[in-house]
Amino acid sequence: MSAIRRKFGEDYQMVNTNRTVTFSAPVKKKRQRFVEKNGRCNVQHGNLGGETSRYISDLFTTLVDLKWRWNLLIFILTYTVAWLVMASMWWVIAYIRGDLSHAGHDSSYTPCVANVYNFPSAFLFFIETEATIGYGYRYITEKCPEGIILFLFQSLLGSIVDAFLIGCMFIKMSQPKKRAETLMFSQDAVISQRDGKLCLMFRVGNLRNSHMVSAQIRCKLIKSRQTPEGEFLPLDQCELDVGFGTGADQLFLVSPLTICHEINNNSPFFDLSQRSLTSEQFEIVVILEGIVETTGMTCQARTSYTEDEVLWGHRFLPVMSLEEGFFRVDYSQFHNTFEVPTPPYSVKEQEESLSLSSPNPLPVAPTPSSPLLGNGGRSGRRERLLSADHADHTDDKASRLPMKLQRMSSAREDKLWKGLKMGPALPGGKASSTGDLPLSIQRVGSSSIPGVGQVHPEELVQLLSTDGDVEEGDLERHRQAGGSNTCAAPAQASIQISLAGSWAEDNLPAKLRKMNR
Repeated sequence: MSAIRRKFGEDYQMVNTNRTVTFSAPVKKKRQRFVEKNGRCNVQHGNLGGETSRYISDLFTTLVDLKWRWNLLIFILTYTVAWLVMASMWWVIAYIRGDLSHAGHDSSYTPCVANVYNFPSAFLFFIETEATIGYGYRYITEKCPEGIILFLFQSLLGSIVDAFLIGCMFIKMSQPKKRAETLMFSQDAVISQRDGKLCLMFRVGNLRNSHMVSAQIRCKLIKSRQTPEGEFLPLDQCELDVGFGTGADQLFLVSPLTICHEINNNSPFFDLSQRSLTSEQFEIVVILEGIVETTGMTCQARTSYTEDEVLWGHRFLPVMSLEEGFFRVDYSQFHNTFEVPTPPYSVKEQEESLSLSSPNPLPVAPTPSSPLLGNGGRSGRRERLLSADHADHTDDKASRLPMKLQRMSSAREDKLWKGLKMGPALPGGKASSTGDLPLSIQRVGSSSIPGVGQVHPEELVQLLSTDGDVEEGDLERHRQAGGSNTCAAPAQASIQISLAGSWAEDNLPAKLRKMNR
């Protein structure tokens, strides 16, 4: 124990998972397993009705699947019955021809089978013929055509029976099921963190030096569930990813390996925690497949883990050690685990806690249906506001201009707005391209613009940037500032444009002013 603590630290504690150790805790009632620990499927088929004839149609596979005791019984009975039937047929031929009555009395009489006087002698003749022993004392004569026909039938039937029974016994003896006896699985599965992720792990090993070619492992979760439509699915099977996408399910099984299933949002154990593990009912079926190197036959080993055999916060004890010139595997520590610090929460709970503790995400561009500005907070909407004080007065004054001057004024105004979009330098402001920038257009007095005091106070336009961070109160202050001929908006970039040349009615000659009136 001290050596283990020196190797893994004081936080780790070795746990013996040997099933022979008894604990004072109350023993939970053993639950029915779908697959036994030795890989046998605990399923029986009943009420087949008329479907039993299907077993007779595939007689060879039926005999191979039988247990050894039944195979040996069928093997002995088949040969015994065949020998007795064929020996009886030879005895019947000798009896019909009268060979039994003339046996040993008349040397001039030629029997069908020489030296067959009774049933035991007929039986010995059949065994010598079937086994091709040929002692030379009993033989068929040429004056017995029915014996020749029976001899041919005996040879054909004997070959068929030999091929069927001997082939069945050979296939049964060479089955790779026993090869699975030397493939080991850990008694328990563990749940702990690996590379910062919560994982379900178990261990596999190969006791033989001969390798498993193209070894592949698969996992199935057996759990009953109910669909949203109300359908109950007993023993529903769900695939557990053990590295199918990355190739980690293809094993090079020369030493014990730890198989890992990452618990993420695609895993059926996404909401499994240490507390919920005690109330869950499920079974994990592990299937290891590969080709036996010595025979070339496919072998499959199976085992299963119930919820009682899944240890939360444990890790497997290392079994590999480096010796002089080779690596040594200590299978006495194959099933042992030790405790490690592991969060008792599920992956779902951990992700939710991280999302709550993380800073607020960036604001999303709102839709036109978002609340307006000034409803108790900053609004994310950008809107284009046009605050044109005295707009009616300006339009009236422009409409009283002659038609030619109106066209000239309109053309100059279009050029002015086009230049504003392209971003030239404007008087009283910076060179800027409006682009998609929302603007608030407001008339201001000339007193707020140095150097343009000769312009009429009503003939200036102020373009205010109304970004998403501008509040309603800021806009109101700008409107009030425009009405009082002051510009108090240092926080926003304002572009002031003199429009004195657009509607310059006061600068017209007196004659034109009289015509306009």
